[in-house]
Amino acid sequence: SLIMKENALLLLTSCVVVGLFLSCSQAARQGQDIKCGACRALVDEMEWAISQIDPKKTIQRGSFRINPDGSQSIREVPLARSEGNLLELMESVCERMEDYGERTDLSTDRTSYIRVKSRTGEAMDLSEATLDSRVTSSLKFACETIVEHHEDEIIEFFAHETENVKDKLCSKRTDLCDHALNMAHDEL
Repeated sequence: SLIMKENALLLLTSCVVVGLFLSCSQAARQGQDIKCGACRALVDEMEWAISQIDPKKTIQRGSFRINPDGSQSIREVPLARSEGNLLELMESVCERMEDYGERTDLSTDRTSYIRVKSRTGEAMDLSEATLDSRVTSSLKFACETIVEHHEDEIIEFFAHETENVKDKLCSKRTDLCDHALNMAHDEL
């Protein structure tokens, strides 16, 4: 009958709309996860690169002009956290996203990103990681977007902050991990 056909059509339409809504919200969640994951991986890679530079190495900053009192405004700052070095590290940091894989927490259906290639050559447990070139290219693109939009904040943070940079930069300063603030830290 006509009423049954209309009901069936209505049901079908609702299913399509609900299906689209679910896939859209899933896509939005994946987008959030990849931005957050890229930010946190970027922080890890920058911190590691900074740690590889001899802390005794310094660079002179300031002006060589003589002040009225005869002094110069030159000071020595650690090379590792100097603006020039940080800018240099940021140029290649997103290349490291190729060393990451995806891990999905089945209980929360959230995705995180973990290093799958060792920096020092030792074997790694890859049982929980999915290796996928689409994932690494999405992560790399997200990383490049973060560097492009937040370069000043990133430099400011790494020049001065040494504690909890991930949380301070990725959650509080840039909102990239806002959705993740209520997740347990070991999940991130």
